[in-house]
Amino acid sequence: MLVLFNKPYGVLSQFTSDGGKWRTLAAFINTPNVYAAGRLDADSEGLLLLTDNGALQAAIAGDRSTVTKNYWAQVEGIATPAHLAQLTHGVALNDGPARALSARALENVTEPWPRDPPIRVRKSVPDSWIELTLDEGRNRQVRRMTAAVGLPTLRLIRVGIGPWCVDGIAPGMTRTVSDDEAFSLLRERR
Repeated sequence: MLVLFNKPYGVLSQFTSDGGKWRTLAAFINTPNVYAAGRLDADSEGLLLLTDNGALQAAIAGDRSTVTKNYWAQVEGIATPAHLAQLTHGVALNDGPARALSARALENVTEPWPRDPPIRVRKSVPDSWIELTLDEGRNRQVRRMTAAVGLPTLRLIRVGIGPWCVDGIAPGMTRTVSDDEAFSLLRERR
């Protein structure tokens, strides 16, 4: 089974606590024996996939996986075409070059849901939203990429993974898909 979870801000992508300030998946997921197919930082929000099927986990997040991930990033500053071109051409990160498959400005975006706590707002510095599509998921990659082009990320929401999206799933809620349907959707995307 595949569990689609809209992970709220401040939740670790694991079931056990590290003894810190963050909540864990155990507060939201009651399905036994499922594990995250990929990760999402505690200070990031949005779609997290969990499964009890090792083959499905590998297809989604394994080393050979080419499943894309879509992110909405609220960034400090106004994203220009030059910023977006830099993100798609590639930026140098401390663990090697990284590039988005696509990057675009999101015009007239209202936040998909309120964040608790809200982001810090500076009246003297504007912000904007961009959408990035990646085919890899290194540690804090989107945040590091936007910072590298001069647009620090204020809020990060993963809105999609492969054929699945967070639409219609409220923060802290789940939707379940059968293994057969999940594999079928992955095959259709190839």
